[in-house]
Amino acid sequence: MAKVTLEFIEEALKKYVPHKAIRYCIQWIEEHQINLKITRSRNSKYGDYRPPQRGFGHRISINHDLNPYAFLITFIHEVAHLNQWKRKKQIIIPHGKDWKEEYRKLMIPILRENIFPPDVVAALNNYMTNPSATSCSDHDLLRALRNYDREEDKWITLEELNFGVKFKIRTGRTFIKKEKLRKNYSCIDCRSKSIYFINPITEVMPVDH
Repeated sequence: MAKVTLEFIEEALKKYVPHKAIRYCIQWIEEHQINLKITRSRNSKYGDYRPPQRGFGHRISINHDLNPYAFLITFIHEVAHLNQWKRKKQIIIPHGKDWKEEYRKLMIPILRENIFPPDVVAALNNYMTNPSATSCSDHDLLRALRNYDREEDKWITLEELNFGVKFKIRTGRTFIKKEKLRKNYSCIDCRSKSIYFINPITEVMPVDH
């Protein structure tokens, strides 16, 4: 198998991350020998990290349909997990103090580069006071990032949908929107008839009954 060159990686990254951030991404990939995989859409997460095992090195996967700013933020999120693992060779609390420290350490230099637009910077600054398990759970950050989705990738959010409407999420599963709870909406899975509590910022598409 031919060796993947840094030039090839740089060219590939141009499609996914802002130009000013490419050198940071290449630096992390080269330093940690990251196997970066662009994968299908996953509604429950934007990316994940897997530590070395069974002959594989550090592996990071990121959804293919993220806009460049969301892709970069997700990559930083997963590299922070990598650094967290390298420090202790295990991850006991995935998004605890150690991960938050690594995340901030990686993000601060990026913010100094004026890579993100102002609305994303404002949302990121708030998010970074206490980073959570996923940027998907921060409504203000997710709303800001959605402003930069390509038109063909734009879906509406669950909170924009009328009650009683049938919809699908990006994985293809279908639900019916029911009532508003304290934070989420209760929705009925059309196949199992089970009730799920879904984030109001989840991207959805109405479907015909």
